[in-house]
Amino acid sequence: MPVLVLRPEPGCSATVAAAQALGLDARAAPLFAVEPRDWTLPDVGSFDALLVGSANAFRHGGAQRDALRGLPVLAVGEATAEAARTGGFTVAKCGSGGLQGVLDEVPAGTQLLRLAGEERIELTAPAGVSMAEVVVYASVPRELDPAMLPALRAGALVLLHSAEAARHFASECARLGIDRAAVSLATIGPRVTTAAGDGWRDVQTADQPSDAALLALARRMCQS
Repeated sequence: MPVLVLRPEPGCSATVAAAQALGLDARAAPLFAVEPRDWTLPDVGSFDALLVGSANAFRHGGAQRDALRGLPVLAVGEATAEAARTGGFTVAKCGSGGLQGVLDEVPAGTQLLRLAGEERIELTAPAGVSMAEVVVYASVPRELDPAMLPALRAGALVLLHSAEAARHFASECARLGIDRAAVSLATIGPRVTTAAGDGWRDVQTADQPSDAALLALARRMCQS
């Protein structure tokens, strides 16, 4: 079964390589291109730490990002943590269960600066924790690669890493006349599954919001 990976580069190529190492027929079909956004650097001294949910915040944060290096990073997962270290930041916390889970463990009295994309999940800060947000990048939608249409019509498995990707992929299927009943989806979390909607041949959700868990799910779905 062909496995299509829709996430933006460089994550797309990384996921394809990992999937192929598991023996999957994985193909890159990025539906978004990540671009930097203009943003204003806040008063760095007002914050105790950075809350970051994507490696793109470090890849596309621009020169202003460097002024934040004195703040420890609370990262959603290892890929984001590694991008932070590569950029010269110190990682104080690396989560494994989503950004809200990281935020929930922040002690009262902490002032956070969240580096985010235009499309982002809403977070609720714990009592006594303040959080400001700046948008430093955006994922710009692209049309689905026509070369992927035969695989989709023949019954491909599509990996979805975000709710934004789920909605855009569903829209592209409607635009191109692709029958949802021919396509299976593996999603990285319940929010993504909900965003994808109904009518697909099969939809399953990874048990952890990580690329490794999503690929393990894809392998099981291809073997069943």
